[in-house]
Amino acid sequence: MDMEGPMQVGKVIATEAKPNTAYSFNFWTPMDSPVGIGTLVHVKANERDIYGVVVEGFGFTDLASALHDFIAAEGDPGAEPATLRPEVRCYSAAVLRVEPEEPLQPVPVGPVYLADDPAVSRALRMDLFQETSGIPVGLYQNGEFLSSVYLDADFLLGPEAAHLNLTGVSGLATKTSAIEFVLSSIFANFKGDVAAVCFNVKGPDLLFLDFPAEAPPDHEYAGLYPEYEIPALTEREREMYQALGVPMRAFENVEYYAPFKSDRMNLNTLRTHPDLTRNVSPLSWGLKEIMKFTEVVLNRDDLDAKADALIQYINQRVVDQTSDIGGTKITVHDFTDLNLWFDTVLKYMEANDRSEWQTHHYATIRKVYNRLSNLVTRYRGLISPDQMVCDLPWGDFKDRSIHVIDVANVEPQGQDLVFTRVVSQLRELLEKKTLGVEHVVVVVDELNKYAPSDGPDTYLKQTLLDISERGRYLGLVLFSAQQFRSQVHKRIVGNSATCIYGRMDMDELATPGYQVLTTATKEKLATLSKGQLMLRHPHFSQPIFVKFPRPNVLRGPDGIKMFPPVPEVPLDEAVFSHLSKLDGKISRVVVRDAISAADGDQDEVVRAMNLTLQKRPDDPATYFRRCIRNKAKLEQTLPDSQSMEMIVSPDPNDPFSY
Repeated sequence: MDMEGPMQVGKVIATEAKPNTAYSFNFWTPMDSPVGIGTLVHVKANERDIYGVVVEGFGFTDLASALHDFIAAEGDPGAEPATLRPEVRCYSAAVLRVEPEEPLQPVPVGPVYLADDPAVSRALRMDLFQETSGIPVGLYQNGEFLSSVYLDADFLLGPEAAHLNLTGVSGLATKTSAIEFVLSSIFANFKGDVAAVCFNVKGPDLLFLDFPAEAPPDHEYAGLYPEYEIPALTEREREMYQALGVPMRAFENVEYYAPFKSDRMNLNTLRTHPDLTRNVSPLSWGLKEIMKFTEVVLNRDDLDAKADALIQYINQRVVDQTSDIGGTKITVHDFTDLNLWFDTVLKYMEANDRSEWQTHHYATIRKVYNRLSNLVTRYRGLISPDQMVCDLPWGDFKDRSIHVIDVANVEPQGQDLVFTRVVSQLRELLEKKTLGVEHVVVVVDELNKYAPSDGPDTYLKQTLLDISERGRYLGLVLFSAQQFRSQVHKRIVGNSATCIYGRMDMDELATPGYQVLTTATKEKLATLSKGQLMLRHPHFSQPIFVKFPRPNVLRGPDGIKMFPPVPEVPLDEAVFSHLSKLDGKISRVVVRDAISAADGDQDEVVRAMNLTLQKRPDDPATYFRRCIRNKAKLEQTLPDSQSMEMIVSPDPNDPFSY
């Protein structure tokens, strides 16, 4: 071994039975060499440098058959052999890179060295992008040393290629941890603007991204941590963070969104502990936000050509406009107004014995009326009957921000609506370059459920397909995860330029999609420990095994134990919780006094609170109180068809400057 150079671990061999090719070669090593499956090696011969990765291994002696050894030991496996047989280990390696690339020839016989840091960089072609667009993703173990492995941001976030897919068994494959670490690395190293939109689809998985697993004494959350034992990061993990150049901290700019429950007061999320609600906002959409996506929430059997034509007419000619129906003028801003519009149209047709109105048949109008009027009840909490709109900060996305949308407790068709509308808005604003950032990472888990290879086509599946096939041109990137890659739609995993594999199930590895891997590689995949991954990336001609440190982010199960969700709170407490986000000095007494003026009308309290949340006035307590106490007076000044929203103008801090 040359102490000043790479360690020689073997020598290339070429036999008649196993010749070398331009893409693979064989070599032998002594018994004590550090070479194993996944090891990177470097061959120097004939003024050429060949870099390869070990994909298979074999052990040989000069024994012709097992019977010979049995006879020599006289049937006693514990007997000392009369002669020690020579033993050698041989490995097969796949070629990663050849310098110079031309002419392309079979690998020559020559010494084999363990790849050092420069050799690892050249073998994986990281020397081409490491300094300009490299995103550290993990560490390759090189004997006792660790070498950083980078992904190319141009092939991870676009424009050359994009998307990341992770697969592995539940629990042991660390898919969520891997996504969190990759996002941390992107935020720390990517040279452009980037934000993330994460859909929390399973329990509390992504609900504690802003809490570090280890909070230093000076951290803003340090005082919130109750006595609860969380495994500390090991010294080895701290060294890995330092080697990769990734900050060992939780995410700093995180906002959470969740629909209301049916009471339109309590949020439908597990992040309800009083210490956690300061950055949790409601997600509620009105008529204008929903009309573009009626095909998502309506039954496909209901959307025939006639019904679709009427819905398009309403969207283009009715919403946010004043309609004259037989002399009655109605302005439609929300579902309540729309129901009044339908009632007026139907009564006008019945009074005048007409079967059609604006070329639309009475039966079609009645059918669409029934379907649309039921949306508020069916999706109560997500779809608002009034003009209450709480949404993501469209047009104001901040660099390095994360927006977590909790849909874990939303029924499937409601999830379809949330996914479809959010992604559509992202795509539309990215096209116009008015989102606030140039790149957005969309994180979705459980692809086996949302985009299976078989089963019916859903709007959510179509949305995921659309991101994977056309998103990279816009900077819209999909980070997806699942347990069984073979059961996910091929166009989604096929368009993912970077793939990460955690510990795999042997039944999954037996499917046709893994036949390109050697037996040894598949067996190693089936026994990976937490923190070990196999990478495939456009710059890597073969899969590479790496290790990554545990993210310093509080795990969902630990977070729930530390901050257990509180049960649904009474009306006054719910109002206080929401309004205190606008003004931390607001008093419970003031809120209770304002609610008492509603004389038990809970719907009016909800409406006043939602209006206050939407307008975000400087004095939310006064605004909320006036909305309730002047309701009767204001309703006398406007037609019944008008909503409370029309009253609030022009001063957002004075709802009665009409």
